[in-house]
Amino acid sequence: MDWVTLGGRSKKNALTEWEWNEDGDRATGKLGFLDFFIAAAALLIVLWVSANGPVRQYDVKPTDLRGILRYIPRFREKVFILAIDGSIVTDDNFPNLLLDIAVLRSLNIRILLVHGAAKQIAALAEERGVKASNLDGTGITDAETLQLSLNAANRLTHEILEGLSANDLRAVSTNAVIAHPLGIVGGVDHQFTGKVERIDVEMLQSLLAQGIVPVIPPLGFDGDGKTYRVNSDTIAFALAEQLKATKLIFLTTVDGLTRDGQLIRQIIVGELKQMLSRIPSDWPINLISKARQAVAACEAGVPRVHIINGEVDEGLLAEVFSNEGIGTLVYANEYTQIRRALKKDIRALLNLTKNSVASEELVKRTRASIEKQVGDYYLYEIDRNPVACVALHQYPEQNKGELAFLYVAPSHENMGIGSKLIQFVEARAREQGLAELVTLSTQAFTYFISKGGFMEGSPSDLLPARRERYDASGRKSKVLIKRLRPAA
Repeated sequence: MDWVTLGGRSKKNALTEWEWNEDGDRATGKLGFLDFFIAAAALLIVLWVSANGPVRQYDVKPTDLRGILRYIPRFREKVFILAIDGSIVTDDNFPNLLLDIAVLRSLNIRILLVHGAAKQIAALAEERGVKASNLDGTGITDAETLQLSLNAANRLTHEILEGLSANDLRAVSTNAVIAHPLGIVGGVDHQFTGKVERIDVEMLQSLLAQGIVPVIPPLGFDGDGKTYRVNSDTIAFALAEQLKATKLIFLTTVDGLTRDGQLIRQIIVGELKQMLSRIPSDWPINLISKARQAVAACEAGVPRVHIINGEVDEGLLAEVFSNEGIGTLVYANEYTQIRRALKKDIRALLNLTKNSVASEELVKRTRASIEKQVGDYYLYEIDRNPVACVALHQYPEQNKGELAFLYVAPSHENMGIGSKLIQFVEARAREQGLAELVTLSTQAFTYFISKGGFMEGSPSDLLPARRERYDASGRKSKVLIKRLRPAA
């Protein structure tokens, strides 16, 4: 089994031309001055808000020109489905969220917005002194609750359209969700609760192609002109599946999915599916719904599903334009890869590890020294962005190898990436018939012993040429060794 996934994109010129292979989003394409000015305009929007808007809750580091340029070829003309809870629309941050949507549109990303209305239905029911039979569109919707849903959803849709218009975005409310009654489930008639039958894809694609933002309420319509209350999360899934969206982004009132009280930054769809078989007790009902739809979307071919807090200023931009994001990313199995470094990756390697070199965790390497042995270096990427690295230097005459340059970005620590890279190097070493691995460490030796299965050795275990460099460095690193079993 070859652990290395080769491919990705090859950058010919930083501002003029980009090539994508068969694994990329495009075969070939130009990143010319039009793209440059589009990104510059988006940057100016963000900088203006930073200077004139409220105090920032989140520092969106990638909102500089270089960061935006990197994403233009990947996301241009792609479809993003934004599923926004009704409570987010009435939050103080919603005007900022609309501005973030304007930034995405300025980059020619096709945006489709679907919203919930549970909070508004509850408020309207209280205002009228009636009891709603169900709020989120999953239970029984009686005639009175359907009327509440129509009034609340239409009012909210109008409010969203006003906000989009204020940001110079063309938008329209549609009847693109064709629904039929959920019917009798478990002996219970759900009355006016509906389920998605199909999406009018042709209509939505036509609107998106014209630069119009479709706004979808949590309602569906049948061929007889009847209206049904439909859960907005299920609508978002259906839209993402049938429009072949690149991203489905749920914006809600919590930071994302959690495990043992800690935010899950990213999770593969299979692992989330297992979690849903024994749902954590601290997950609210609406979060469980989003997790289920995230699994369904990934299994239906949507590459990425995000669950983020819509109350965080610039949170949407941070989630889209950074490796770390702010919420939970659910992904299909092509999200990460380990690949051999190329000459063009040397700058990324040096930038990735510069803080670790400054703190003397890693020995300093020059561009020339890496280039001389660039085939020994590997990058661990997430969404084509390097977050970790490692090297395997081989000494075939002595049947030994050296694991070196192991580093994981702080934003991705405690996720098992370091262990994966150690296992990867061991597998490569076995494939090459090496019998022993050695590694040197000044500050992480306990990690190599406890997590990597290494044992403490001595400088005498080093080959003569390597021992000479060891003595010359004066670092007095601990020497760790690991015997390898032959590859099966």
